[in-house]
Amino acid sequence: MKILVATEKPFAPVAISLIRDVTDSTGHELTLLENYKDVSELLAAVTDADALIVRSDKVTADVLDAAKKLRIVVRAGAGYDNLDLEACTAHNVVAMNTPGQNSNAVAELAFEMMLYHARGGFGGKSGTELRGKSLGLHAFGNVGKYMAEIGKGFGMELFAFDPFVGDEDMKMAGVTPCKSPEELYSKCRYISLHMPANEKTKKSIGYDFFKIMPEAAVLVNTARKEVIDEEALLKIFEERNDFSYLSDVEPDSKAVFEEKYKGRFIFTAKKMGAQTEEANINAGVAAAKQIVDYFSTGNEKFRVNK
Repeated sequence: MKILVATEKPFAPVAISLIRDVTDSTGHELTLLENYKDVSELLAAVTDADALIVRSDKVTADVLDAAKKLRIVVRAGAGYDNLDLEACTAHNVVAMNTPGQNSNAVAELAFEMMLYHARGGFGGKSGTELRGKSLGLHAFGNVGKYMAEIGKGFGMELFAFDPFVGDEDMKMAGVTPCKSPEELYSKCRYISLHMPANEKTKKSIGYDFFKIMPEAAVLVNTARKEVIDEEALLKIFEERNDFSYLSDVEPDSKAVFEEKYKGRFIFTAKKMGAQTEEANINAGVAAAKQIVDYFSTGNEKFRVNK
């Protein structure tokens, strides 16, 4: 089978080497399309591919139309909003992600932003500490578990809300479960978001949550910008000068924050959660292994389309 790795922003060379080890050892052909500048290059490259690995590259209906032999596409990472799932299903293509491979990198970035903000950007003025502060985890999946592990090391008081995770699992991780998101937001000075962006979650984090957060509230978003109601966020910033927002993606209203609220936000230059050497390797190798396993056994464990 021909496996195409199509990455506008390439994997690290060591990751490609390890991906090639997986494909070569199982008799598959690996081809690369790296640093492409136009979607036409992708359309040409997928025409004879049986499998496709992407990072943040968009797999649209046009791409799938061009990929006449494609049977499976894997997004090397947890989020998969760059895959047109309906089109994948219509083209009989299995779509997968690689959950958990970037989780520690995302959790570490969340704490890096929290520390930088707590110390005032290392600008020379007195800051605050994380020890003893309350940290609420909105969703307790792979990243949430790493957040809890790191938070315990900092001596933070940990809470979480996730309707899909049992209370006992949270308690075993040293986290106090909350019965509702309102309970979580009302208890925690720091709230860290870890849900995917979908029809249920888009703009779901809004004013009713923001207004009940304690004094010196800090909202941390390493998920997707789409889960935030930006109008509500700007409203709480206008009403409360003690509210801060730390995000691993620039909001659409970035210019307003820069003009009016300096010192109360951190936005990364691009989405950085998975941008570590280790996560780069883990996600790419996992994608290759999932494809090989699918071709040999039909395993669809990480399938995200119907």
